Amino acid sequence: MARVNQTSSVSEFILLGLSSQPEDQKPLFILFLTMYLITIIGNLLIILAIHSDPQLQTPMYFFLSFLSFTDICFTTTVVPRMLMSFLSKKTISYAGCLTQMYFIYALGNTDSCLLAVMAFDRYVAICDPFHYVTTMNRRCCVLLVAFSCSLPHFHSLVHTLLLNGLTFCDSNVIHHFLCDLSPLMKLSCSSTFVNEVVIISEGSVVLVTPFLCITLSYVRILIAVLKIPSAAGKRKAFSTCGSHLTVVTLFYGSIFYVYLQPLSTYSARDHIATIVYTVLSSMLNPFIYSLRNKDLKQSLRKLMGRWNSQATPS
Repeated sequence: MARVNQTSSVSEFILLGLSSQPEDQKPLFILFLTMYLITIIGNLLIILAIHSDPQLQTPMYFFLSFLSFTDICFTTTVVPRMLMSFLSKKTISYAGCLTQMYFIYALGNTDSCLLAVMAFDRYVAICDPFHYVTTMNRRCCVLLVAFSCSLPHFHSLVHTLLLNGLTFCDSNVIHHFLCDLSPLMKLSCSSTFVNEVVIISEGSVVLVTPFLCITLSYVRILIAVLKIPSAAGKRKAFSTCGSHLTVVTLFYGSIFYVYLQPLSTYSARDHIATIVYTVLSSMLNPFIYSLRNKDLKQSLRKLMGRWNSQATPS
């Protein structure tokens, strides 16, 4: 960030947001504030339910609690800045813009890696159940989470430093509601060739590799489940994966739509897809996992019951 004055004459950017119509600002503010509060409360409840119930101290819920925590941080990186722009302040400093972009990529890719880790956990549980306890031991789980959290930060740092090396000397208007690589690179008046090569090579590897791991895990799971003789056994096996598959489809579908396309084709139409993976998926994750999981629903009821009993005067 120290090179800001050397590489750019732009000291701040203007985020145009989702709409330039004044009458749209208050309804959008209310909508996204509601979504943000639901996201925070829902994911906090998931974390508290998991850590307060001894029966949920398993690798699957260990990973889910970290996913919920990452979703809270991810959404907090995006939504409060959006809310400010809906009210009045549409400008963001150069350093603030790069900082937001750094955390969006770091936390978004952490989500991606955690989803891959959760798919691997389901693969071991279904395809190698007799070795599940020894394979997914505490040390292995901690290392998988540490890797999922550290690698995306290195990835994000590379792109942030490369972007900081560009020169912005003309327009400072970003046609987006957040600081993202594609709209920022469009504003640069210097060559973005190196940035685009790194995005296509390293960026694609970081984005696609977790998805390939998830796909491979579920192919192996499908083969194993089809060998189960009873229909009840097949339903039970699939039920443990249904929630995860729903989240993966929602998250990766929107991300691939936004990022697996040339820079020149990026347009305002991608805003909806960006909202899906930055805001909507984080809000829906607690509902998707809790509604299809009896143990988690029971733990949430116990948690709410304890709170009600403490709130009720004796």
